[in-house]
Amino acid sequence: MNREIPLDGVLPKALQTLETPCLLLDEVRMERNIKRLRDHLDSLGVDLRPHLKTPKSIEVAQRILNGGRQCAAVSTLKEAELFFEAGVRDILYCVGVTPGKLDRVAGLRRSGANLSVIVDSVVAARAVAAKSREARAPIPTLIEIDSDGHRAGVSVEHTEALIAIGRELHDGGAQLRGVLTHAGESYNCTSVDAIAAMAERERAAAVAGAQALRAAGLPSPVVSVGSTPTALYARDLTGVTEVRAGVFVFFDLVMAGLGVCSTDDVALSVLATVIGHQREKGWILVDAGWMAMSRDRGTAKQRVDQGYGVACDINGRLYPDLIMVEANQEQGILALRPGSTATLPDLQIGAQVRLLPNHACATGAQHDTYEVVRPGSPAVVARWQRFSGW
Repeated sequence: MNREIPLDGVLPKALQTLETPCLLLDEVRMERNIKRLRDHLDSLGVDLRPHLKTPKSIEVAQRILNGGRQCAAVSTLKEAELFFEAGVRDILYCVGVTPGKLDRVAGLRRSGANLSVIVDSVVAARAVAAKSREARAPIPTLIEIDSDGHRAGVSVEHTEALIAIGRELHDGGAQLRGVLTHAGESYNCTSVDAIAAMAERERAAAVAGAQALRAAGLPSPVVSVGSTPTALYARDLTGVTEVRAGVFVFFDLVMAGLGVCSTDDVALSVLATVIGHQREKGWILVDAGWMAMSRDRGTAKQRVDQGYGVACDINGRLYPDLIMVEANQEQGILALRPGSTATLPDLQIGAQVRLLPNHACATGAQHDTYEVVRPGSPAVVARWQRFSGW
């Protein structure tokens, strides 16, 4: 199960010898982040179902699940297949399932995976029920609840629609496992109190959906909620059976902008090398553009716009107000944020910087491996593989 990739047969390897751009993972910060959420949910008496779409890595998953319930949420069937091969048996596919993917779902279940899917329409429920009958094996299915108007799901105010979906599943041959919601609107909150209020809204909607099904004589053993902000700031999870979250493992600048974490908690960074200057413009050019950082500009609508990422020295210490203001495909432009009184650091060609990402999922998706580091050490201690695709 250990898939660590040898570092040319020699460990450790100095950061300065790495080919840039590459993705660094601070193992100590990651482990601290995992413990923080587990401790919080333990205090509320609710299980964690980690969303493994963020790391897409067997090694990271092993550390999240270590000592915990062996279950996961995923966003692609490829994730489901690879994490099942690695030993995770209880898997929730958290994107509305389409008829064309049901053969693959049924195949995974025949292989022994306790894989469940989600739907939010009678049409989708009918397809799942039909595949269940064809396979002579009920496919466990949750109904997605829209708790915040952010994207998919059935509003709990539309009780008749919710019950119709439930009956299609339950009476049609599938297994109605419960309800699920995701408070994605929490990413637009402007305070921790607002996140806590969103967490309660999320909880209340999911619980109401489950109660509506039960009142109609339908089962709803699972009540699943989750987003990283609401998971960390929920104050009451009465009626909830599990919480899903993913970004909490690494955190990122969007989470820092929400007040959910600090930049000292961000475990991912992109190592880049200075390749030139435009001194009259106050620019430092690096070999990491949007192909390394991603196009995500998630902090642009927050109080502090962090550009395409925030620059640190090779040890992870922030340079005051130094951000990636522009990103070309393979080249980034570092400059002081507008209005800053800080001094542009004197970074010579060949110097290395670490760039904190706006969105951990998006930046991670640009890379094939994690170069694992620890604070205070100038060396890479391991290389972990990550995967992509569907």
